[in-house]
Amino acid sequence: MSMKLLSTVKSFGGEQRVYSHVSDVLGCEMKFGVYVPQAVIEDNKKCPVLYFLSGLTCTHENFIQKAGMQQYASKYDLIVVNPDTSPRNIEIAGQDDSYDFGSGASFYVDATEKPWSKHYKMFTYVTKELVDLIDENLPTSPNKRGIFGHSMGGHGALICALKNPGLYQSVSAFAPISNPTECPWGKKALGGYLGENANEWKEWDATELIKNYTGVPMQIFVDQGTADNFLKEGQLLPQNLLQAAGICDHISLIYKERDGYDHGYFYINTFIGEHLEYHSKLLEG
Repeated sequence: MSMKLLSTVKSFGGEQRVYSHVSDVLGCEMKFGVYVPQAVIEDNKKCPVLYFLSGLTCTHENFIQKAGMQQYASKYDLIVVNPDTSPRNIEIAGQDDSYDFGSGASFYVDATEKPWSKHYKMFTYVTKELVDLIDENLPTSPNKRGIFGHSMGGHGALICALKNPGLYQSVSAFAPISNPTECPWGKKALGGYLGENANEWKEWDATELIKNYTGVPMQIFVDQGTADNFLKEGQLLPQNLLQAAGICDHISLIYKERDGYDHGYFYINTFIGEHLEYHSKLLEG
């Protein structure tokens, strides 16, 4: 599999790159960001790779430009990959009608309902096709792979890890949609992509997956701002995730509340260094 380099900008000794490739899984061309640390460029060192999944309405550009992760990726010799949030340049009626369903709002599931099922298979894209593409084209360290995300992308990171035990050696999330089967955003998205059977939605819900998780022991780091409006509106429901993890012997959950911080990128920018340090310790351990 090949990928096309679209842009390169030097940052903290490394390079922030943007690539594109034709996705067989999604049936369209996709763009994604890759931060390549100096150790790769100068020494061709094999480095751990960390995937970041963005939230509703985002493209691959938001995280690159706003999170401030490059200095920490350079410090810890991490390759950081961030895909787009949905298929692009496809024709589906209604895909641009709302911010929380369709374009920019894949919820990282594999859709089963038409017309979404033809293209909206972001779960398989993120966990298989993109992983294979990166491993084939960049000097990644074997079995040193992490995943994290924000909001809808935090949900995505959690389900990608929980549904693929052992694929990722580190997992974290900023303000994730923790229990989508019980919140308005999740009910709309899962109902639209997966159909009316709410029991099938549980296979794409981190809280429900943890209740029945028996895979390899996993530690999860969840970060949440106390002034997050979406927390107050009942969209995120971290307390349900905490309760499920508390009775699962295979899950260790670290939960940090950030007093006064909201849902946006100033919050992410403040704590991104702590997350990359957390991933680095697990991936190099």
